[in-house]
Amino acid sequence: MAPRKKQEAKKTVKPNINAYISGAGLTVEQPITETIETNFMTYAMSVIVSRAIPEIDGFKPSHRKLLYTMYNMGLLNGGTIKSANIVGRTMQLNPHGDAAIYETMVRLSEGYQALLHPFVASKGSFGKAYSRDMAYAASRYTEAKLAPIASELFSDIDKDTVDFVDNYDATMKEPVLFPVTFPTVLVNANTGIAAGMASSICPFNLREVCETTIAYIKDNDINVADTLLAPDFPIGGQILYNRDDIEKIYETGRGSFKVRGVYNYDKSENCVEITQIPPTTTVEAIIEKVIDLVKQKKITEINDIRDETDLNGLKIAIDLKRGADHEKLMKKILKMTTLEDSFSCNFNILIAGSPRVMGVKEIIGEWVAFREECVKRRVYFSLSKAKEKLHRLQGLEKILLDIDKAIKIVRETEQESQVIPNLMIGFGIDEIQAEYVAEIKLRHLNREYILKRTAEIEDLIAQIEDMESILKSRTKVLKIIIKELEEVSKKYGEDRKTEIISDIAAADSELEVEIDESPVTLFFTKDGYFKKITPQSLRMSGEQKLKEGDEITQQIESDNATDLLFFSNKCQVYKSKTSEFEDSKASILGDFIPSKLEFEQGENAIYMAYTKDYKGFMIFVFDNGRISKVPLSSYETKTNRKKLIKAYSEKYPIHTILHIKSETEILLKSTNGRMLIVNTASIPAKTTKDNGGIGVMTQKKGQRILDVSLYDGSLASDHRYRTRNLPAAGSKKPAGEGASQEMLDI
Repeated sequence: MAPRKKQEAKKTVKPNINAYISGAGLTVEQPITETIETNFMTYAMSVIVSRAIPEIDGFKPSHRKLLYTMYNMGLLNGGTIKSANIVGRTMQLNPHGDAAIYETMVRLSEGYQALLHPFVASKGSFGKAYSRDMAYAASRYTEAKLAPIASELFSDIDKDTVDFVDNYDATMKEPVLFPVTFPTVLVNANTGIAAGMASSICPFNLREVCETTIAYIKDNDINVADTLLAPDFPIGGQILYNRDDIEKIYETGRGSFKVRGVYNYDKSENCVEITQIPPTTTVEAIIEKVIDLVKQKKITEINDIRDETDLNGLKIAIDLKRGADHEKLMKKILKMTTLEDSFSCNFNILIAGSPRVMGVKEIIGEWVAFREECVKRRVYFSLSKAKEKLHRLQGLEKILLDIDKAIKIVRETEQESQVIPNLMIGFGIDEIQAEYVAEIKLRHLNREYILKRTAEIEDLIAQIEDMESILKSRTKVLKIIIKELEEVSKKYGEDRKTEIISDIAAADSELEVEIDESPVTLFFTKDGYFKKITPQSLRMSGEQKLKEGDEITQQIESDNATDLLFFSNKCQVYKSKTSEFEDSKASILGDFIPSKLEFEQGENAIYMAYTKDYKGFMIFVFDNGRISKVPLSSYETKTNRKKLIKAYSEKYPIHTILHIKSETEILLKSTNGRMLIVNTASIPAKTTKDNGGIGVMTQKKGQRILDVSLYDGSLASDHRYRTRNLPAAGSKKPAGEGASQEMLDI
């Protein structure tokens, strides 16, 4: 019996894991919306609030952690130290890899030249913002410290001006914001991409920002554009100024403006030197694009282009051919490269933990409110300290009446713990005052010392009254802010680096880019292949090479200055220029348009229209006999947009697309054997590109359009197939023409 009981005991102690884990082994269905909300939203909010979007002090958390670490290391004064040491110390606040932290430091450094007023003074190779290939050196080779202007970030940070929170492992404290004395959020550029939103804040001149903020404090109804002229970039460049566009950005926080590079012409060397470029591009991108344009023969004036950037700064040198017009060349380069580019603004800033897109005036208003709170907290902190000191000195003042009595009380007190109570009783002072008196050194128990200390009482009383009046008066707080802004502007203000030029004057001075207008023959196939062949090459070529099963659907005599519109099977049109395609040969397949113009997956080109003046009409014939007529001018755009959606209606299956220069006749054939001749003038034109058109040839169930072509007058008795009223069924051919005797009136 004993062995059996022992076995039973063993069975009873075997653990049942599933009994302790709720729902173990079960598959639970969960709506996708609930999964996204519980899992993804947490991550998305973390990226928005704690990573990518700057706050009202102008910094992201990674910037703040790095700079505060450098401040705690005493790097506001003294010499530079190795960047690797700074990166290592920053890891106590920023739980990321050393590479990410070091890259943050690089972008804040003066060597990188990404900020108008860098906060990190650097020593060594920190790369350049305007170069893709000039990489920064490893952190063990470079050195850094805080720049002088960084002192404005930490002004009175130890006077309870901002809140502090625990770091990620609760071993240290770090500030939630910096008590910045000027609107850094507008002075230094800041960009970031979060989950579902982004931020792009352009930099402004420090003097102009301070002047605008002071003007706003004095009068909230100011026009910001009067004092904040335009953005100012550290690399320089020229802003094409349009007052309306700038004011729109200032008002809404969204919009864009154009920035172009700066160049000069060296006549003796016949060389153009580009010394400043827009902040959105790099030296390498400009050079590569120019080389590509030379290869395409769109630019023919250049002998050589090279990057001559050195310790003296950025320089792109372009050697010109003899007799080349450098002004015309630069107009081409400005138009066809990123030497002139747009900067898009999206002033998205975290306010109290919530992202908000704001205009400049609203941002300044939020900063002023933030700064008011910092000043009040600083004054309140100083007031508390002053009151505590006054209270202690008032106790010391009572000792002045009888120093010998104080010494006697201390001497005659048998227990140390009774010294404080006895002093309190002897002089009528409280515990704090008695503690202060008891801690005075024996050498200081003389009338001279006590008189010097008590002389501070009158000054402290005046200071306390002044601080209390500041806390009660918003006007006085604002005066303090204005004074600090004036001091910052005077101490760190610099002249504008980016020149402001009128965009109207720039537009007037632009020259038309010369395009080779030599004749070419264009070929377009059923499967979407395109060829551009010169007359000489066409004469020497043999049979056209095509993909198996493919055929040429369009052959057009044109030239290199033609606009091309490729209509796709997904109701979209892709625009290009003949000059953007390289010369081809009959012996090759040519360019596959969906690949060349980056069509969507499964999308193919079904028709090619060509034009120079966007005159004429697009005719869209649908399977059900409806026809839509759209002026070609509806597809013309002022900007170089490459893709237009809703190019024609998607309500009905498309059968044929035609481009007509003027009104003409179209022959429609149906699967029921009937034909109809329609004059396009009888079809009303509609500027809405995706309109459904009108019914032209009626189709019964199971019938559809079989063929569409421009009518060439080849039919006998063609009056039979014309009509005055639409829609119409059409007519069948008479028996003599190979059809039944049945005739239907149209």
